[in-house]
Amino acid sequence: MKIKQNTIVKPLPTDELIKEHEKFWRLKLPESFLTFIKENNGAEIENGTFEYNNRCYAIERFLCMLDDIEDHPNGIYDIDAVFTQIGERLTNNEDLLGTEILPVASIFAGDFVCLDYRTDMHNPSVCIWSHEESGDFDPVTYKAADSFSEFLKILQ
Repeated sequence: MKIKQNTIVKPLPTDELIKEHEKFWRLKLPESFLTFIKENNGAEIENGTFEYNNRCYAIERFLCMLDDIEDHPNGIYDIDAVFTQIGERLTNNEDLLGTEILPVASIFAGDFVCLDYRTDMHNPSVCIWSHEESGDFDPVTYKAADSFSEFLKILQ
């Protein structure tokens, strides 16, 4: 996987910013994702395609983590900005406090690659969230990898 260096969103997330987000989302991000986002915040990748379930997907870009979403030109790619837009479509639990499915990359045509904590809150799998099939409190996802590090290998 080759990162397009000129697309990395600055400033890179600090440990403090990450901890704030984890507290808000009520989850712990996996080390492989933390390493990735600290170096490649919001980056695009060359040839960002992968196949799953006899279908080809194209990653537009990974989402970023920013302290100031509104005043940043890439604020629309912030994880919280995306989560705010589609949050009710990422859970089937109206009373949920926190996050079960966290978007981490946008896929061409409106879908997202997500960390999926529904089965294991300590070791999230990676899924594809389908915007066309999902409704409010009715997410439709397809498991793509057992972990974020395994997902990155699919892109290589």
